[in-house]
Amino acid sequence: MAAAAADAAGVARQAELRRAEGNACFRKDRLGAAIDCYTEAIALCPDVAVYWMNRGLCHFRRKDWARVEEDSRRALALDDALFKGHYLLGCALLEKEECALAVKELEKALNLLKSSNSVDKMAEDIWQVLAKAKYLHWEKHSTERVWKMQSLREACENALQEHHFLSGTLSEDPDGTTNEYSEQCKLLSEVFTKAVLDDTPGDVPDYLCCQITFEIFRDPVITPSGVTYERGILLEHLRKVGNFDPVTREPLKEHQLVPNLAIKEAVQAYLKEHSWAYKSN
Repeated sequence: MAAAAADAAGVARQAELRRAEGNACFRKDRLGAAIDCYTEAIALCPDVAVYWMNRGLCHFRRKDWARVEEDSRRALALDDALFKGHYLLGCALLEKEECALAVKELEKALNLLKSSNSVDKMAEDIWQVLAKAKYLHWEKHSTERVWKMQSLREACENALQEHHFLSGTLSEDPDGTTNEYSEQCKLLSEVFTKAVLDDTPGDVPDYLCCQITFEIFRDPVITPSGVTYERGILLEHLRKVGNFDPVTREPLKEHQLVPNLAIKEAVQAYLKEHSWAYKSN
């Protein structure tokens, strides 16, 4: 039994050596060699999720989306908490134009990253792909929604006309005043017009946009001066330009920034109703 345990430990060490070699090749952009190393590690220890994920990252660099999907699914089957695995799978699904499924995976990747409380530059990459997936999902179904909306409007107008015809209230009142049928037609038109406008791209309200980038907020923070900025952009300003508020020019340090939860909730509510606004990012 001790011999078997020693053999297993030896196999695991060999697999880790192959992974380390693969990582070195990956950093040098020798993707073919890295894939070979990770494949050897997988052959030795197929139940280690990170080996599958690392090989998937190589396929991601090569834009070999079928293999990205295959390896990320294998990695997630072993460890569903790998945010990079969900990110890779989301990217592969997006390339297949399976936007709804891609959104699900990318949102999970972002949530896992946030719950880990770690600062990772991939958060921006995940957000960008997620925004693209949500916009493409909206765009893909936009034409279909417009057609359905028009068909529903016509059906409602016909039903309303038939109802008033049968009840004898279709014609105008003798005194020339607007009758119930005309009022209902006007109200119906307003309802459908608003629905179409809500689904039509336009300008995002200024209060939902950063005053530096003019893009819709993702992680808004408020300064002691009362101005709200995108956190990452403001931190970059403090590091590269100076410790002062970009608008008011008042002295400012990173520890003084406070999350603007009200604006964040407003942005989330706006994006939920206006998915086209993801394109602005």
